[in-house]
Amino acid sequence: MKKALSILLALCVLLASVLALAGCGKKETLTIAVPNDTTNEARALILLQENGIIKLSADAGITATINDIIENPLNITFKEVEAAQIPSVLPDVDYAVINSNYAIAAGMKPAEQSLLIEGAYSAYSNIVAVKSGNETNDNIKALVAALRSQKVADYIRDSYDGAVISVVENPGDGFDPTVDYDALKGTEISVAASPAPHAEILEIAKAILAEREISLKIIEFTDYVQPNMVVDSGEVDANYFQHFPYLDDFNNEQGTDLVNAADIHVEPMGLYGGRQTTIDALGVQ
Repeated sequence: MKKALSILLALCVLLASVLALAGCGKKETLTIAVPNDTTNEARALILLQENGIIKLSADAGITATINDIIENPLNITFKEVEAAQIPSVLPDVDYAVINSNYAIAAGMKPAEQSLLIEGAYSAYSNIVAVKSGNETNDNIKALVAALRSQKVADYIRDSYDGAVISVVENPGDGFDPTVDYDALKGTEISVAASPAPHAEILEIAKAILAEREISLKIIEFTDYVQPNMVVDSGEVDANYFQHFPYLDDFNNEQGTDLVNAADIHVEPMGLYGGRQTTIDALGVQ
């Protein structure tokens, strides 16, 4: 009986040793969280490709998904998460690609904390979107003039340390000479916006419009769907939270009829560390 127990114990020790050795040879897989909507996911993947982390198929373009990855040398696992929720899952993943507006809202400083950050791609300028046909209405033109003003450009430059960049080449004084401001006096313009930086930037436009006795109602949303739906339905005059590739994709999927009334700023997307605090594990030089 003792001999049998000794043999059994020896076998258990041997099995444990084999399993331990197998575990030592197994490389832990890195996990990167990316936005789960088509355009922002593509944007995140393009950032990773440009830094040599993955390779996408040649025809993937700005609608690329993880299914378009043709080379993944580090065998990275991608976790698709709603863009607004990515900061909250950062502790559970090695890295995450986060839109600057959500990073700012989570108390992060993109220019300081991002490990990688994209350039100011014009394709991803954040826009004022309105129902098709309304872009030439005086209230929308007045809103656009305020947002494309020097005061707003200065505010963006001074407030966001490069995490938000104005794309307005020749900022104006905040007023459009073709608009009948007397007719707009006493009226209200409503805009759906994400809290940061859009609602913050709109506060500057609000002060400009107030000079002509026009009220600006800023309605904050934390998702990427409702701001478009309330504009399409006519409940709200305009929204300011998205870039044009997202709007174009949204129109195609939802059957909405929204158009770009003006480009205002760009928010460079960045890669942030979660469980990993440096870029070393990705081998980026």
